[in-house]
Amino acid sequence: MALKNSEAVVLRTYPLREADLLVTLFTRSEGKVKGVAKSAKRSQKRFGGALEPATCVRAWWQDREGQELARLDSCDVLLSPLASPMDYARAVALAHVCEMLDDLLPDREQNDSVFRLAWAVLQELETGSIWLPVTYFDLWMVRLLGFLPPLEECIECGEALEGRPAWFHALRDGLYCQQHKRIASSEMSVESRALAAQFFRNPVDHFADIAVPANRMADLRKFLMQILSRHLDRTLQTAAQMEKLD
Repeated sequence: MALKNSEAVVLRTYPLREADLLVTLFTRSEGKVKGVAKSAKRSQKRFGGALEPATCVRAWWQDREGQELARLDSCDVLLSPLASPMDYARAVALAHVCEMLDDLLPDREQNDSVFRLAWAVLQELETGSIWLPVTYFDLWMVRLLGFLPPLEECIECGEALEGRPAWFHALRDGLYCQQHKRIASSEMSVESRALAAQFFRNPVDHFADIAVPANRMADLRKFLMQILSRHLDRTLQTAAQMEKLD
């Protein structure tokens, strides 16, 4: 079988036998690919630190006839999270991006829009505050997957919400006006909705020099995580960790 290669993001690794690793990659050419890295624990030449989660690499692999798992041949590091100082908040943010990609995307389904989003956000997570790139990633992922409801109108009456308070509820997608908000609803600020509109008009690096406090976007992240929890029928592990960091 021919040796394939593609830019990829390492999502997860698991021990497999004595020296092998089971690796999940999100590749640009074929989407999510799972493969075995033979003797990866021993071979510094072929892999080195290239299999750390959230590492951007160029990967070479070979699909084997009749087998679900590919054989991962080697990886060249293009962007490593270990190249910059690592603190707990940054580690959680990187793990969150990887968990989102692994849990929300099907195997072997190419998605260039999501790949470009992930690659750009991982670059922005190298330095500085995590909150803006993480919120940008969450919002665009929910939108690209087709889960995002309209943010400009009440889902009950259709009334425009621009410049007005809005609320959301854990049991239903969408925003409510003040008249139709449910009991135990959470408020979505006008500022967060305005920032979301800016996210849709600009690439993530456009906001690199803009300081936005975490609490300004906490309501938007809560709204997005509730949507994902309903569609996955469970809560992402890193969502709780992100919430504690808020």
